[in-house]
Amino acid sequence: MNPLTGLYAAATALRNKSYDRGMLPSRRLEQPVVSVGNLSVGGSGKTPFVIALGSLLQSRGIPFDVLTRGYGRGTRGVMVVEKDGTAADFGDEPLLIARRLGVPVIVGESRYDAGRTAERKFHSHLHILDDGFQHRSLARDFDIVLLTERDFADQLLPSGRLREPLASLARADAVVLPTALAPGHSLSALRKPIWRVERNLVLPNPPISPIVFCGIARPQQFFAQVRSAGITPAAEVAFRDHHAYDSGDIERLLAMRHRLSSGGFLTTEKDAINLCRFLPDLNPLAAAVLTVTLDHPAAVVDAILARINKPGPRS
Repeated sequence: MNPLTGLYAAATALRNKSYDRGMLPSRRLEQPVVSVGNLSVGGSGKTPFVIALGSLLQSRGIPFDVLTRGYGRGTRGVMVVEKDGTAADFGDEPLLIARRLGVPVIVGESRYDAGRTAERKFHSHLHILDDGFQHRSLARDFDIVLLTERDFADQLLPSGRLREPLASLARADAVVLPTALAPGHSLSALRKPIWRVERNLVLPNPPISPIVFCGIARPQQFFAQVRSAGITPAAEVAFRDHHAYDSGDIERLLAMRHRLSSGGFLTTEKDAINLCRFLPDLNPLAAAVLTVTLDHPAAVVDAILARINKPGPRS
């Protein structure tokens, strides 16, 4: 094991104990906070889950906003996402959430400051904290943690992709697993509610024999989903997560299409945002949409509302 992993584990444990004992403060917003997070670095489906949860709240008529860091943006401070903005301004995932849900999305290094801005401007009844499990400086009322199959056998950073060990799930209020994944003894022993989700890839009219490319955390998973949908790619190209495309990338993709006689391009909805002004150059291009469907969605919303509406002071 990488010796740095031991140092990382010790630092993570000390940080969590400091929050648990009140040595590091957690500031609380006026309105309840529901956190959606994970244990690993990327690829657990947080953004599609936030969109699915937001849609369920909208169906109940509950006004809410989304607080997020805005990873990958070139700006600083608290900003309200403009739906016609760019990933360089706000980050690709905040833009995606804002466009899909049509609700206020506020980015900021301090999610507390982002939340205060949201409460002044939008008077929402609820905040969804995106990627918030490790952001303990903001108090939350309900913690949702998404797990993948890989998490159960993975290691802490930098040896693996885990930001925290599985034992940290003790502070979660609900754990989300893919429908086909068994929870395992370690998770069952925690006695946490387990919610099930099914992830689906929607492919709107993909070109024949496309060049399939993406800049996401787990590109091989996307490529496998595309092939499972009966599509035979002319080539598969992976960029780093949150990749900001430039003219050189576009020239490379176009040359590849010409060389392989491909019918066009297929990428993800997030990559379509990151392509920005280059989007028209890759024509025809189809953007795959990743959707998340919750088992027993009404029960999920009821559980959250029961907690945040519980009488008495918020802990």
